[in-house]
Amino acid sequence: MSSELDNKKILMVVAQDNFRDEEYLEPRDILEDAGVSITVASNSTKEAHGALGAKIKPDISIKDAIMAEFDGMVIAGGGGSKEHLWPSKDLQRLVKDAFDQDKVVAAICVSPVILARAKILEDRDCTVFKDKECIAEIEKYGGLYKDKDVVVDGNIVTARDPQAAEQFGHAIVDLLAEGE
Repeated sequence: MSSELDNKKILMVVAQDNFRDEEYLEPRDILEDAGVSITVASNSTKEAHGALGAKIKPDISIKDAIMAEFDGMVIAGGGGSKEHLWPSKDLQRLVKDAFDQDKVVAAICVSPVILARAKILEDRDCTVFKDKECIAEIEKYGGLYKDKDVVVDGNIVTARDPQAAEQFGHAIVDLLAEGE
């Protein structure tokens, strides 16, 4: 792909521990290949650890991120998301800011629950990891669960699981390119 997205900046959010490596790495590689600049945020700037061994040094903490500086945000999934990201009011605020500013908001695996808790999925098609608790959280906040790998509704992209990570990355690039 050309460098049509060279001016685009994405905030990628990972849990401090136990994020899904491929749900971070595959979309990141696809975005970077398209020319997108990536800034990584987590609960702190201490090294973050993936479930399969990836190690990332976050650039900023979630609480210090300012959505106006980015064209969108991508939240990786994994067991750590439920523990470290679901309860984060700072992350919910960022998600709401991104949505209110018509930026791309994307989440994969269990992380679409964060979008639901930020109250941006009401009456919107979305997907989430195929788990009763995750689906119940999505529906509790008015999200319209679809049993699909990747769902795009407006400026929101949700994906189900690690097998959907590549398709998820391409859907984000397509949405960013639409804004050009």
